[in-house]
Amino acid sequence: MSEAVADTVRDKVMAILAEQAVVAPGDIRMEATLGDLGIDSLGLVEAIFALEEAFDIEVPFNANDPGDSEFDISTVGAMVRAVESLIAAAK
Repeated sequence: MSEAVADTVRDKVMAILAEQAVVAPGDIRMEATLGDLGIDSLGLVEAIFALEEAFDIEVPFNANDPGDSEFDISTVGAMVRAVESLIAAAK
């Protein structure tokens, strides 16, 4: 994945999470957890739907269970990498 595409993915993921957290995208840090952002389970579901729509991907149904899913939601950065992986796998 080119650096420009990776930057776009990161920016879109951060914008989606910022919308759920009701903060400015510039306030999102890559090391932040969903808890740090105040995103609850409903917010996570809404964010996942938004990610699927924005990137035309399918997030595994068990994404909220890190032990059973390859889609890591432990931090913003992990989510960005997970989305990048799904995009790459879809090509």
